[in-house]
Amino acid sequence: MDLTGALWRKSTKSGNNGGSCVEVADNLPGVVLVRDTKDRDGGTLTFEPAAWAGFVDLAKVIGPVG
Repeated sequence: MDLTGALWRKSTKSGNNGGSCVEVADNLPGVVLVRDTKDRDGGTLTFEPAAWAGFVDLAKVIGPVG
């Protein structure tokens, strides 16, 4: 999969203190990409847009953990 056009972003609620954050790219057709901000070359998870939307909706209901 060619990821060169991926536009990565992280949550506006993420700080700049090197915490545990992920970046998401949802601008490519038919796929949502997720990677670790501390290890950007370490691998990328891929999700179908509907699966990612379901995860985000569930995360909103559950709220922060930890």
